[in-house]
Amino acid sequence: MNYEAVIGLEVHVQLKTSSKIFCSCVNKFGSSPNTQTCPVCLGMPGVLPVLNRRVVEYALRMGMATNCKIPKYSQLARKHYFYPDLPKGYQISQYELPLVEHGWVDIDVEGKTRRIGITRIHIEDDAGKLVHDESRPVSYVDLNRTGTPLIEIVSEPDIRSPEEAAAYVRKIRQLVRYLGISDGNMEEGSLRCDANISLRPEGQKEFGTKSELKNMNSFRNVQKALEYEIRRQTALLLDGQEIVQETRLWDAGKGVTHSMRGKEEAHDYRYFPDPDLVPIEISDQWMEEIRADLPELPDEKRRRFMEQYGLPEYDASVLTVSRETGDYFEEAVRLFDNPKSVSNWIMVELMKLLKQTDVSIEQCNVTPAYLAEILALVDKGTISAQMGKEVLQDCFGTGKSPASIVEEKGLSQVSDESELEAVVAKVMEANPKEVELYRGGKKKVLSFLMGQVMRETRGKANPKKVNEIFRKMLEG
Repeated sequence: MNYEAVIGLEVHVQLKTSSKIFCSCVNKFGSSPNTQTCPVCLGMPGVLPVLNRRVVEYALRMGMATNCKIPKYSQLARKHYFYPDLPKGYQISQYELPLVEHGWVDIDVEGKTRRIGITRIHIEDDAGKLVHDESRPVSYVDLNRTGTPLIEIVSEPDIRSPEEAAAYVRKIRQLVRYLGISDGNMEEGSLRCDANISLRPEGQKEFGTKSELKNMNSFRNVQKALEYEIRRQTALLLDGQEIVQETRLWDAGKGVTHSMRGKEEAHDYRYFPDPDLVPIEISDQWMEEIRADLPELPDEKRRRFMEQYGLPEYDASVLTVSRETGDYFEEAVRLFDNPKSVSNWIMVELMKLLKQTDVSIEQCNVTPAYLAEILALVDKGTISAQMGKEVLQDCFGTGKSPASIVEEKGLSQVSDESELEAVVAKVMEANPKEVELYRGGKKKVLSFLMGQVMRETRGKANPKKVNEIFRKMLEG
């Protein structure tokens, strides 16, 4: 029997606000343990939370970017459970009346577009963090993260493969970064993903029993964990066994999931409206202000790049992966009006250097103005394309201007016709056999002769002019 995977994802996104969701503590990653806390964070008796307006604004931005409906009225609720990193004994979240609901995003997998529904987006506060001692059975509690603002994005069970799941998480990360509401760093935990997966016989409408997967801190791990779970559940079903509803942890080192606990139902959390926080009401005026401030989103930008600059879909997709890359491209094109050439150099030469050094495009030494300057030097014939790549590497490493690098290293091309004719004549005299082969119809030998000229001039000869001179002297 063939089985179909039914996958829904819950993506938790830490918001990039200056302060936490219910207090004025600094919202910053990487500080010393327990240095960013206050009585509200620590759940002290008698304290009162105050909702951070910016958190609501960021959640509404994400709702608008994902085509969601935004009710006029929503409510914060207490979600009760006990864990050492949750000092209040409950998490402030949303349940019956979320801030945002019923939207969708489109993802592209293997050349096909799939629409994935979004059930809801709600706001909540994050819990603290347990740090486990590897040398003895002791764990430490760091409450710096307690109260960090989160949005939880819950998808419909519309995802049908691990590849689609990874593409969906990439799309969510791309959107939160475009909107400027989160850095989306999975390694630091500012974007975390849980997956619900079940199998059902192909053609069946009813869902099977699901497992929830946790501890997936990269796109690759999301995909690998789901691939393993599909194999595990398939083997159990084919063996006549039942799937147990449970929460399972992904072990990336071993490439397996293992049982963590039985899955709780919503009623186990004893949700009820938080009596310390008033309901959230969204005015039409506020909605319009937020909508007017939204940036151009990646799908819109990709389509515009194709129409405005005549780029292939692949180029446009690569250049709009991040907002910063798209902005870099447009600034370079403004200074050097050849979109395809700029696109090629960014995608091939610049991105290679960025990947090798793990530097982001907005932090690298090659500014859009420097890239445009290199392309102009190549276009004018001042330097060859190969020299341009060398200049790009030097500029990337040192931050010096392309013009100064060309001058310091004496990289300007030799384009003087009489000087090049003398070099070509010398090469022809030194290689009579190849000259005869060319004149006998073996035209491919010209690349060898060109190479000899480049060696004589240490790569400085203008290839176009050398080619013209060769043909004139060989065929004249």
